[in-house]
Formats: sequence, C-alpha cells, structure tokens
Amino acid sequence: MINNQKLSVLLVDDEERFRQGIRTLLNFYNINSALPIEVVGDADCVEQVLKFTNQKSPDLILLDMQLAGCDGITVLARLKEAAFSGKVLVLSAHQEDDWIFRAMQAGAAGYVFKNRLATQLCEAINTVIRSEIYLPSEVASRFFRCFQAYSDSSVKASHQVHLTEREQEVLYWLTQGASNEEIAKHLYVTVATVKAHLTSIFEKLKVTSRTQAIVAALKLGLVKA
Repeated sequence: MINNQKLSVLLVDDEERFRQGIRTLLNFYNINSALPIEVVGDADCVEQVLKFTNQKSPDLILLDMQLAGCDGITVLARLKEAAFSGKVLVLSAHQEDDWIFRAMQAGAAGYVFKNRLATQLCEAINTVIRSEIYLPSEVASRFFRCFQAYSDSSVKASHQVHLTEREQEVLYWLTQGASNEEIAKHLYVTVATVKAHLTSIFEKLKVTSRTQAIVAALKLGLVKA
C-alpha cells in the first residue's frame, strides 16, 4: 500500500453477522485514518474466495478457519495453487496450538483470536501488509514451541546451512516477530544492513518470505523457541 492508496480487503467467514462486525471495525479505522481500507467482497466458501481473488485481486484476505463445507487450511492451499500474491490474515476462535501451527505452515501471514479483534486487528493488518508476521505475544511462544517439536527430525539438515554469527542473530530476532527496524535497533546496525542479511539468509534457506524463513529455521533447529 502506497501513500493514501486504499488497501483492498476480502472478508471470508460463513457467518454474515461476523462479517458485518468486521466491516464496522474496518470502517472505524477508515474514519479515524488508521487504515485506508476498501472491502471488495464477502465470501463464505472456497469457491467464492477463488472467484473474488481472480476478479478483484485483493491485497489482503481476512480468513476464518472454519467455513461451510471446508476449513481455512483448504482455502490457504487453494490460494497457493492459484498463486495468490496478497496476504492472508487468519481470524479464528480456535486458540489451540495445532490450529495456529497448521495455519502458519499453510502460508498465513498472521493469526488473531476473534475475541481480541478490537485491540489487535489494526496492528495485525499494518504488520502483515509490511510483509511481516503477526502473532500476538501470547501466541508467539506457543507457535515456536510447536514448530520446535517438529524440528528434531531435521537437525542433520541444519549442518548443510552455514549462517554467519550475525545472520544467526538476525534470524533469531526474525523468529521473535521483530520488524527490520526493531532488528536494527537490537543489533545496532542499519536497516539496510538487516535487509542485506535477510537476503543472504533467504538464499541459504532457499525461501522467499519471512514466514518461510521462520518455518525453515525452526524445522532445521537453527534457532530455539
């Protein structure tokens, strides 16, 4: 999103009342200039999601994890197959570790509990549209522990990835959900230096996004939760 250009959003939930509530909240952000947003459509099943993304190419999808006839994981998989270029932020009533793990593994850029929307949605949207990961603090540690549990079988592969000491430090702060600016402050370097390290890390891990880098790092045991 550039300057005052509106962020196009698709709402995906099988409850019309909830979708209307999200519309009201997003409209509040518009009125208060917190986020210039345009809702381009509503969807309650995977077929509608694919139709809207093909027609409207939204910047962001706000996705419920349980829909009529399918779940959010199916939607994320189908979006990946369709090469969807926008971001997906999961809004879910499910707070179990497994749901969070599966959503992030499937390509979600963030995860917000429905009962925390009023206090977290604006921050979450701002975070994911910067191509950063959004996980509330109470979710992050559980998410990382869950991935760590899956990493033991891949420890040997980690020996094939050689990161410099500074790259390891950058990767650690990345897994903590820190932005480039925050990483730069922690390490007393410039944002440009952080970006250069991230580029090198992405190449070594053979990934193309921050989310994929975190997943790979945790699976390979390169960082500890």
